[in-house]
Amino acid sequence: MFRYGGSSSWAPIRLSVDAALQAARPEYRLQYTDPANGSPGSGTGIKALIDGNLAFAQSSRPLSDEEYERAQIRGTTLKQIAIAIDGLAVAVNPTLAVPGLTIEQLKGIYAGQINNWQQVGGPSLPITPISRDPRSGGTVDLFIEQVLGGQPLSNTVQIAATTTQALRQLGATPGGIYFASAPEVVPQCSIKPLPIGRAANTLVPPYQEPLITQCPNQRNQLNTRAFQSGEYPLTRNLFVVVKQNGGVEQQAGEAYANLLLTEQGQELVAQAGFVKSR
Repeated sequence: MFRYGGSSSWAPIRLSVDAALQAARPEYRLQYTDPANGSPGSGTGIKALIDGNLAFAQSSRPLSDEEYERAQIRGTTLKQIAIAIDGLAVAVNPTLAVPGLTIEQLKGIYAGQINNWQQVGGPSLPITPISRDPRSGGTVDLFIEQVLGGQPLSNTVQIAATTTQALRQLGATPGGIYFASAPEVVPQCSIKPLPIGRAANTLVPPYQEPLITQCPNQRNQLNTRAFQSGEYPLTRNLFVVVKQNGGVEQQAGEAYANLLLTEQGQELVAQAGFVKSR
């Protein structure tokens, strides 16, 4: 039995892809494992891998220098294998009339400098920014790095334990805003994903236009072309993180990553809502 875990952004892959991979390689019996302490996330998964509690980890951000060093202190080397492209999607309450946001406006909202939708072309309505805990994993790490330039979230930001909780809160908060992995946000019926741009005249939707409003009979699909081309400004890779120790754990992690990178694996990744890496 090989224990694995990590990034919550991987949940759609775990639900649909892992069963198919398990059937293809029954010799690698997999067991998803939540962290003993803290919430599931890239950071907690990588820590559990280094500490010897997981065979391999799933991450939605690259390994940090500190993680490489910590692994070396523990006598092992880590390797990250990119298997898919994901985007961060920003969502608001479906009743909010705002055309989209630039990265700079998004930064202003989460840094606490913009606090009313009127400041960014919307109605006169207080903004309620929502995020998961910055310690929870790769999604918030990426947002802090790419949007906030390394600055911390403002103390005006409300912290939700999970994306499910955040989306529920967003659906009940007219001035709310939240960001998460695009496959977790774009198909949802209770919220509205926003176009995002590097500039006001280059807003790019994370969904395929036109925006579908007849949910749940139809659901919005990911704008895969814009994710692959880099036209959409908030994208990242998903990684399998493997110990390079020559043991069965390394074999299991590499076999898992290699299956995800086969033609069938990449089709399953796409069906789970992510963008193929090749």
